[in-house]
Amino acid sequence: MDDLHIRTASAADLDTVLALWKVAAKGTSISDDRGGVEGLLARDPEALILAVRGGEPVGTVIAGFDGWRCHLYRLAVHPDHRRRGVGSALLAAAEERFARLGGRRADAMVLDGNESAHHAWDAAGYARQPEWSRWVKPLHD
Repeated sequence: MDDLHIRTASAADLDTVLALWKVAAKGTSISDDRGGVEGLLARDPEALILAVRGGEPVGTVIAGFDGWRCHLYRLAVHPDHRRRGVGSALLAAAEERFARLGGRRADAMVLDGNESAHHAWDAAGYARQPEWSRWVKPLHD
């Protein structure tokens, strides 16, 4: 794994990240477009963390901190690079970022039907909180 590099994403990475999400992430979000990711980087330039191998991004995680809560989104690893420590390295980088910012607890958005992700999150020490539900409202048509 010594050829794996973890770094924050830049505007130059956006098309590659969006392409990676199409093959590596399960499900889509209303924000999974260039404008959504540009907005993320404009608001928090260090939130989108990349795992790069051989000069190409092979994984991502969004580590958002709003000053109170630490939120993890889009932990996605290219299928050809799974089970090789990429996800663990991304989560370690996200958790280190949260600690530097004063975060106390991280939560992750994980699709109920994504069983392989459930195993990965469990292995990383995260647990489902059945007493909480996510309530959403799209702000645009």
